[in-house]
Amino acid sequence: MTLPMIIQGGMGVAISNWRLAKTVSQAGQLGVVSGTGMSRILVSRLMEGDEGGHMRRALAHFPFQAPVEHILNTYYVEGGKAPDTPYLNIPAYSLKPTKALDILTIIANFVEVFLAKEGHDGVVGINLLEKVQLPNLASLYGAMLAGVDYVLMGAGIPMQVAGVLDRLVNHESVSYRVDVVGATAEDDYRIHLHPEELFPGIGEQMGSLKRPAFLPIISSLVLAQALLKRSEGSIQGFVIEGHIAGGHNAPPRGTVSYNEFGEPIYTTKDTVDLEKMKALGLPFWLAGGFGHPEQLRTALEQGAAGIQVGTAFAYCEESGMESHNKQRVLNKVLDEDIIVRTNAVASPTGFPFKVVDLEDTMSEQEVYEVRDRICDMGFLRTIYKRPDGKIGYRCPAEPIDDYVRKGGAVEDTEGRVCLCNGLGAAAGFPQTRDSGYVEASIVTSGNDLVNLKAAMKDGSPHYSARDVVQYLLREVAVPQ
Repeated sequence: MTLPMIIQGGMGVAISNWRLAKTVSQAGQLGVVSGTGMSRILVSRLMEGDEGGHMRRALAHFPFQAPVEHILNTYYVEGGKAPDTPYLNIPAYSLKPTKALDILTIIANFVEVFLAKEGHDGVVGINLLEKVQLPNLASLYGAMLAGVDYVLMGAGIPMQVAGVLDRLVNHESVSYRVDVVGATAEDDYRIHLHPEELFPGIGEQMGSLKRPAFLPIISSLVLAQALLKRSEGSIQGFVIEGHIAGGHNAPPRGTVSYNEFGEPIYTTKDTVDLEKMKALGLPFWLAGGFGHPEQLRTALEQGAAGIQVGTAFAYCEESGMESHNKQRVLNKVLDEDIIVRTNAVASPTGFPFKVVDLEDTMSEQEVYEVRDRICDMGFLRTIYKRPDGKIGYRCPAEPIDDYVRKGGAVEDTEGRVCLCNGLGAAAGFPQTRDSGYVEASIVTSGNDLVNLKAAMKDGSPHYSARDVVQYLLREVAVPQ
């Protein structure tokens, strides 16, 4: 299989949607959908009336129609819900999710990958986060049912994913060890997925599935070496992501210091030795500030298979970013008045998180502080071991009293932002509260946003994903 020169970044929630991934794939590169939060996104799209009928078309291709009918009866609203009607909440994941939640998550990821692959023979990947462990088994299985070609995962150390892919090929039951604060070496906490219990006879009906290539997203040579040594299945390559990439970044290695804006300072310790990466013998792609044709050429000269690019694709016409915010950001880029900061505390994960300075979004503290703290999606909750030995769930962005009551430190709540709701709003699905409050967006981008003007076709704020691909490839020879 010919390796892509360009991997389109998997940006959540639903920024890297099926339309974006499909366009990039049809242009001969690796289009990637984000699998993070897809259960909520499918519900929201159905409640908005499923304009164009794309969700229902994909749902009609799912191999078991009884759960599809249940989903449509529960969430689909003909003509779309009223603007002030809240989206129905779905349960937050736990170590023992309901069958209905697993099925919804499987089907949501199936739908996204199916639509991205529909009508062409290009390759499509899915991006997931190790930090969002609980839905990942169901998300992977749903993507594989739709024939996903690549799985990419970062924001942690995904040792177990390759082995899970191997077993899901034959619809086998799988488990995933989860991180639990306060657990001891004797503890073994896992979430399980049993495909044949959810869909009896699916193995016989569908036969073996395609095993997608697995590309962990890493920030250090040490992590690449550890994954090769300890991964529970085979790895087909790596994406090496630098700290100026959008979304979540790996923390700096060693002692952390901060600049005048409270951003963590990275050093040469955070630079990966590419000669040593080449010695590992697997293809790798460079990410984080590589969204320019000369950088693709340089990456290839340094032995990389290519580059991963997010920011330039995040603001193209096909991306899932809400149109008003997209246009405001692009106008600021054209006016050379855009700022991206690395916020060390905003994300409940504890990882540094890139935030665009944009009026009336969660990047403004005064905007966020008027919001009642609530954790009603729970994708970024931490699992912890209670004094009685039972399991609990907490999030530093939930109500402070609740977090402290669950054993959390009050200082961990300072500056935390509800990314689940903020990123959902950024994709055009803001939750409406009973009080009438509408959730504000939070917009994330890589530092390369300030240079995005160069990628805009003819300097226009309206450009396509295909324009980005053509721009990136203009200095290299493309295999035919």
